[in-house]
Amino acid sequence: MSAAVDDDLWSAIGDPTRRRMIDLLLAEGQGTATTLSARLPVTRQAVTKHLAVLDRAGLVRSTAAGRERRYHVDEAQLARAVTQLQSVGALWDARLQRIKSLAEAIQRATNTKK
Repeated sequence: MSAAVDDDLWSAIGDPTRRRMIDLLLAEGQGTATTLSARLPVTRQAVTKHLAVLDRAGLVRSTAAGRERRYHVDEAQLARAVTQLQSVGALWDARLQRIKSLAEAIQRATNTKK
């Protein structure tokens, strides 16, 4: 596998609410905890906690905007996540192909004995 898997990164995007937040931030370009909570079925406080997790993983960056913070997706870190996903997907495709080949060989051997 070419890219090492970052467990913190995958833990951060493993949550469906956080993935939805990333989608919303990508669609809108930026957002605050307040604007995100208006579009999600969770409280503003929960959104703030989710944003902190995404920030620690480097997936979002924030700037001060009055009493709130404006968040945007760090596209370089998101690209890193995509690269990791593709790498892991290729690894699993190869594993599944080996399993399929073994199963087919066992099936052929079983059919030959009949």
